[in-house]
Amino acid sequence: MPPNTTASTGHKPAKSGRKKGRKARLFVLVLVLALVGGVAYGSYWSISTVRASFPQTEGTITLEGLSGPVDVKRDGNGIPQIYASSEEDLFMAQGFVQAQDRFYEMDVRRHLTSGRLSEMFGEGQVENDEFLRTLGWDRVAKKEYDSVLSDSTKKYLQAYSKGVNAYLKGKQGEDISLEYAALGFANEYEPAEWTPVDSVAWLKAMAWDLRGNMQDEIDRALMTSRLGPKQIDDLYPAYPYARHKAIVQEGRYDESTETFDGDGGESEGEGGGSGADPGASGDSGATDGGTGATGASADGEALQTQLSGLYAVLEDLPEAVGVNGNGIGSNSWVVGGAHTITGKPLLANDPHLSASLPSVWYQMGLHCRTVSDKCGFDVSGYTFAGLPGVIIGHNKDIAWGMTNSGVDVTDLYLEKLTGDGYQVDGKVKPFRTREETIEVAGGESKTIVVRETDNGPLLSDRDDELVKAGRKATVDTSAPDRGDGYGIALRWTALDAGTSMDAVFAMDRAADWDDFRAAAALFDVPSQNLVYADTKDHIGYTLPGRIPTRAQGHDGSVPAPGWDSGYRWKGFIDQDELPYEFDPARGYIATANQAVVNKGDYPYTLTTDWGYGTRSQRINDLIESKIKGGGKVSTDDMRQMQLDNSSEIAKLLVPMLLKIDIDDPDVRQAQKLLEGWDYTQDADSAAAAYFNSTWRNILKLAFGNKLPKELRAKGQCLWVKPTDTTGPADENRSVRECGQRDADQAQPDGGDRWFEVVRNLVKDEDSDWWSTPEVGTREGANNRDELFERALIDARWELTAKLGKDIDTWSWGRLHRLFLKNQTLGTEGPGFLQYMLNRGPWKLGGGEATVNATGWNAAGGYGVVWVPSMRMVVNLADLDKSRWINLTGASGHAYNAHYTDQTDKWAEGELLPWAFTEKAVEEKTGDTLTLEP
Repeated sequence: MPPNTTASTGHKPAKSGRKKGRKARLFVLVLVLALVGGVAYGSYWSISTVRASFPQTEGTITLEGLSGPVDVKRDGNGIPQIYASSEEDLFMAQGFVQAQDRFYEMDVRRHLTSGRLSEMFGEGQVENDEFLRTLGWDRVAKKEYDSVLSDSTKKYLQAYSKGVNAYLKGKQGEDISLEYAALGFANEYEPAEWTPVDSVAWLKAMAWDLRGNMQDEIDRALMTSRLGPKQIDDLYPAYPYARHKAIVQEGRYDESTETFDGDGGESEGEGGGSGADPGASGDSGATDGGTGATGASADGEALQTQLSGLYAVLEDLPEAVGVNGNGIGSNSWVVGGAHTITGKPLLANDPHLSASLPSVWYQMGLHCRTVSDKCGFDVSGYTFAGLPGVIIGHNKDIAWGMTNSGVDVTDLYLEKLTGDGYQVDGKVKPFRTREETIEVAGGESKTIVVRETDNGPLLSDRDDELVKAGRKATVDTSAPDRGDGYGIALRWTALDAGTSMDAVFAMDRAADWDDFRAAAALFDVPSQNLVYADTKDHIGYTLPGRIPTRAQGHDGSVPAPGWDSGYRWKGFIDQDELPYEFDPARGYIATANQAVVNKGDYPYTLTTDWGYGTRSQRINDLIESKIKGGGKVSTDDMRQMQLDNSSEIAKLLVPMLLKIDIDDPDVRQAQKLLEGWDYTQDADSAAAAYFNSTWRNILKLAFGNKLPKELRAKGQCLWVKPTDTTGPADENRSVRECGQRDADQAQPDGGDRWFEVVRNLVKDEDSDWWSTPEVGTREGANNRDELFERALIDARWELTAKLGKDIDTWSWGRLHRLFLKNQTLGTEGPGFLQYMLNRGPWKLGGGEATVNATGWNAAGGYGVVWVPSMRMVVNLADLDKSRWINLTGASGHAYNAHYTDQTDKWAEGELLPWAFTEKAVEEKTGDTLTLEP
């Protein structure tokens, strides 16, 4: 029997999962027999090794520390609903159950957030740990826990930790997860006890991946090595307010009371621009052509070398919940009861994050048997393994969803280093320093010194080459004397202690709009768009978060000079001044990372880098078409909207592409695929495959080949004129430059910023962007149509190579595939272990900047990079008729029946029933586990 177990009936899958479980066990048997004597490290893996960590889901387990019995009811997909009589018991059980299913994932995450990956994976993670220690997530989390969070939140965190540790008690690594068995071949690692700070620190990792425009800030500065201000402006166009509606359409800022009125005032109109204070940054998404009027442009080579090296460090950092800040998006919308068939609101949400195995989300319900002041939780939804409470979901009164707001909460500062300090206003200030010791599995420990300025930690200290470059960097006369060189510091709201953990529990218990707004105000990092609905037929939106205010002339779009204190943050926008909207007259609210407010409606600059609103406007259009047609929106309508595959860039370009006169019959045959195409990117569509290949080649020819190597994909090598060309003697000199970025991080990525770039340029048929040089015997392009012709030709031969000459066999899904990889040993482990832990591929429809946002990076290929990580539709008229799905499954154990049991349905766009009331949960229950004191 497992430790601390009485009257156990064993490890048994849920009833509806037994057939699938038998198939999984048969596969395990075949696999284990194939590993005769152990393929790796001379070890033999038995069936018992593979299954040793599967959770007990029936019977009774005794847990020391419970005050009363707790029931854990799992449905046919292994999703747990927990019932307890006290809050402490509820969260202790949550910790125990999540550890049963996902402890390895939890353990890796806490090592990531604390900069201790080397303790698990050895010296290959030392540089990552150095960077993470420099950020100091765990230090900030400890400060939050010690001095900021409420007593009730601490109580819940302590109870959760107690539950995790009750699961760990008496277990060896191989009893917890297959991955530990693999790690045991290489070291003697044993998991330590869980702490409340481990949970709090995870919110810092979430904030890191949703940190706003830091990547754009780096990219704009790097572009200056090859592009001029006007060219950079072309690549960062203004937000199209006239075509793509902001989130808040009926709220307005009341200057007389200096508060934002979201109760239904008239909009003050639309136009280009960033929503900035008049006289500040103006209309462009990039200040002063991307080089900025901040003075940071005076740094010359210093900024280029520092940012190039910094990006290399960031690129290698393990992903937490997203794609290192790139491509992160989400959809969420709510429709009021006047426009639904139920007469009550419907709320949909699907956050777009990188695909991981297991999924970043964990579905569960937390129910007090009797809801009262003593035990106030009755909530169900999605959370993270390692975090108590529910992040997104609903309780008996309200529902809420989240999308990333994209507001600018990070700034990079170029710091002038002098001796043991840095310059500020002509004087030298000493660094704040601390030592960090990194323990390394199988190797010697390493001690580093972290230096901090008033603007934050020096990220550039984590790369020796950056330090050397900073010493040698050339600068012009407007920057300080070189001295010891230059460095890059990060100012970021998440490096200040905050109250986001308090917000999670407050939202879980909120009963109405006022409760929800008060809870949202505590959600300071990361800043998210929150949509709301309740059973009394109210809908709303609010933007919470600590959002900085900056000096006049500095909008955060480019790095700022740290040596001038005038560029420091001035403070933060008051919570009661942040945008919100409640029961708007139009009857619905849609958020999909677009601009929050219209230009001129708001006195603060929230960011200069909104998402460009392609998805959000499509959602608005779909809802309006239903309403204006006299229809009512159903739960299934909401699901169908989530699956919308329509390509907005195809609608723009296909009519032009069809006018291109093609001589080659094979290319003409492919071009004809676009005739009559409805722009829908279904997995079986040959037209979608050909168009997306053409789009990719347009981007490469027009823009990609003109970007600096720091932004291009690795392996993409070009002969270019060097940047130090000085005169006629150098005109014919060229050098071979190869891209430096991973394929899924390179530019142009093909997202809706690039939609807007092309939309703005496409009417100018003779723009310089459409010109391309001769390559070998192939003529260059001199205008738009010639470049489009080249792209059509290149796409035909690219797909011939990838999919075959017969276009009847082409399909978008053959190019656009999803592979699910275990985020540690599934990417870095030996081949046989990757085979055991990874799954796929799945052939998907959807695409970049579509509502069904199965994103791909056009600079790197067609593979799926990020996905709707979950989907949900909440029915406020009957919560038991709500629907949900996860990317993978409840379990993190390879070969458990619930490892990827939701993925096929997710790929097909299906949603699972989401039982909430005790009666509905009981009807869906397959296994019940009782936890007793």
